[in-house]
Amino acid sequence: MSGPACCDNPPGVSSGEESGQIKKIASLNSYVSGNPDSKLAVLLISDIYGYEAPKLRIIADKVAAAGYYVVVPDMFFGDPFIPKSNLQDWIKIHPAKPAVEFAKPVIGALKEKGISNIGAAGFCWGAKAVVELAKDASIQAAALLHPTFVTLDDIKGTFPFKNVNRNPSVLEKDSCLTFQQSDVNKKVKLFVSEISKQSCVFCMVDMMFSEVKVPVAILGAEFDKESPPEVVKQFEAALQVKPEVDHFVKIYHGVSHGWTVRYRDEDITAGNVHRRPIRIFWIGLVSVFRRSIRPCKTRIVKHL
Repeated sequence: MSGPACCDNPPGVSSGEESGQIKKIASLNSYVSGNPDSKLAVLLISDIYGYEAPKLRIIADKVAAAGYYVVVPDMFFGDPFIPKSNLQDWIKIHPAKPAVEFAKPVIGALKEKGISNIGAAGFCWGAKAVVELAKDASIQAAALLHPTFVTLDDIKGTFPFKNVNRNPSVLEKDSCLTFQQSDVNKKVKLFVSEISKQSCVFCMVDMMFSEVKVPVAILGAEFDKESPPEVVKQFEAALQVKPEVDHFVKIYHGVSHGWTVRYRDEDITAGNVHRRPIRIFWIGLVSVFRRSIRPCKTRIVKHL
């Protein structure tokens, strides 16, 4: 879901201290930072305020300083959310899930230039695109920061029918199967024609079991109505029964939705409750990719 907290503390004007530059990658204007000859890349997908947000670019530069080629694409084609606009009207123009199709050509372009491993981090709105990339292993590691629009089914996958006989050999031509849907008390009928009863069943199974397949870190906030701590804990529980998917989930105390990219400058001054989690996040995000995006398979960092 999205709500007022997604709009809080909009980004200010850039101070001009960014170390990167603007390049066009796969037809998208992108802020890029780091060594272009690196074989390791990180894609950062913004929240509703877009790729020009200064604090997002600060994160890009910090990740780049660790040895990654970092790309922050303009997923809104020059039309980020403007403060005091109607958020729901804007979301209709820029829905989160289809945005994954904008990200895939960027990933393709990076691979064409010889980059072997790619991680992606999505902030708020951008988390939905990243979780979609993580489902088909387009990337090698994912980080979801105070995610919006991400559902439990995205994390665990779902097959919403009970008592299904998945063996296509028992299906008769033009037969009718009845499935019991698990989430609502409703019957659904599937007609299996003579065209290809086997591919029909298998394609449906593939769609229903779409789930995260790569190492993932999910970082939430204590005060977050858009991605409440109880929902983040459900994500964690779903991942705990998937030993094949390395994961790290943490809810940061004392911070609110959007805290990683829309913190106030005074939040990192000495003595402020936000200072430590923000500093730890900067270091930890690099650690997630350092431990997950490399030639050798390693375990994702556990100390953010």
